[in-house]
Amino acid sequence: MINKINSARMGGLTVAVLLALSGTAQAKITADEAARLGADLTPLGGEMAGNADGSIPAYTGGMAQPPAGWSASQGYVDPFADEKPLFTITAANLAQYKDKVTPGMQALLAKYPSFKMPVYTTHRTAMVPADVAAKVKQEAVNAELNGFGLVNLNGSTTPFPIPKNGLEAIWNHTVRYLGGGLERSYSSFPVRGSGDYYNLRIKENRVFDANMDKQSDNRLLNYTARFLSPATLAGTVQLVHEPIDQVKEVRNAWIYNTGQRRVRRAPDLAYDNVNDGTEGLRVTDDFDGYNGAPDRFDWKLVGKKEMYIPYNDYKLGSKDVKYKDILTPSTPNPDYMRYELHRVWVVEGTLRKDAKHVYGKRTMYLDEDSWTVVASDAYDTRGTLWRVGVHPMIQFYDAQVPWYRANIWHDLSNGGYYLAGLANEESTPWKFGIKGRYVDFQPDALRRLGK
Repeated sequence: MINKINSARMGGLTVAVLLALSGTAQAKITADEAARLGADLTPLGGEMAGNADGSIPAYTGGMAQPPAGWSASQGYVDPFADEKPLFTITAANLAQYKDKVTPGMQALLAKYPSFKMPVYTTHRTAMVPADVAAKVKQEAVNAELNGFGLVNLNGSTTPFPIPKNGLEAIWNHTVRYLGGGLERSYSSFPVRGSGDYYNLRIKENRVFDANMDKQSDNRLLNYTARFLSPATLAGTVQLVHEPIDQVKEVRNAWIYNTGQRRVRRAPDLAYDNVNDGTEGLRVTDDFDGYNGAPDRFDWKLVGKKEMYIPYNDYKLGSKDVKYKDILTPSTPNPDYMRYELHRVWVVEGTLRKDAKHVYGKRTMYLDEDSWTVVASDAYDTRGTLWRVGVHPMIQFYDAQVPWYRANIWHDLSNGGYYLAGLANEESTPWKFGIKGRYVDFQPDALRRLGK
């Protein structure tokens, strides 16, 4: 059963408020509530204190610096490389830990003998730059919902650090700090139930509006993704203009197809539509844990709970580890996974009666220190658990960005999985904090990018 939140720490929020459904008008937080940020709450709203038995430590500011002697060419080396698992959760001993394991991971343990969860010492490494944290505190009293949309963001990357409903928590994930701008090349792999896979390699530019040379009204970010492989997709380019208030304006998307040699609108680059190269193992709004307009679900904030989640998994992205060593049948090689005990916000999304989606319900587990969706369970419209998201995160210590080392979606219906975002075999380091040019994120620029 979900643990109730300590009423003193939550400033008197009632259970009724915590269970409030999304889509209704909510009062902004008060100045007194905002004053708790950096006091008994972390700058982004997590609990500063550790748990009762010390297995979750107190928050001490996160990991603000790279390891001594580090250079970007090394990749993100593991600052905890000498640690050994405290214990490993398997199907045989699950009963001992079941209350801290998501239903999805319980299903993986039951279905795949190869799946296991090595649990390590907990490190609360997540943090953002001081000016980003200051903006969160400053704007916490201003941000509010407009139906399913978000207004008065004013540059904050955590608009609702003390959430009062599930939709606010989901928006915290959607607009969270990712360094202002990002350029990266990475590989994703659809792994069939047979164990066969191929490499879907992509170069991505994601620039938030504040980092553009020309700002746009109601714009959250600009995004391009250029396919580098396989040959059947090489040269295809996607462009997205992502709005903030998605009641005021829907997502605009375009795609350049090398075969047709033309740019066309891509209204299907949203919600439950299937993307090129994923083999149906992930839908569009699964990308980045969750993204896009949240208006097809009613979101309930169930509460906060201690759970074993994929965290500080630097080993998975090590330059010393090859893709072939990770991509084992049924599930990625568990020897390269790391789980830790952290507090997460549990949010349930139930498909609205007037909406369509392949998922009838989805449960999201958001890290309290970063608002990142670190695990997800997706159910079909009959109520059967279908897809299980396991999303290992790390602290990108040079950029002070807590984000994904990879994303993994398991499909329980066919035994396949989709692993996205690995860069072990990439030679060019990821670049955070990049700036963007308005002209590079316009439809007429796609043909040039696709060459």
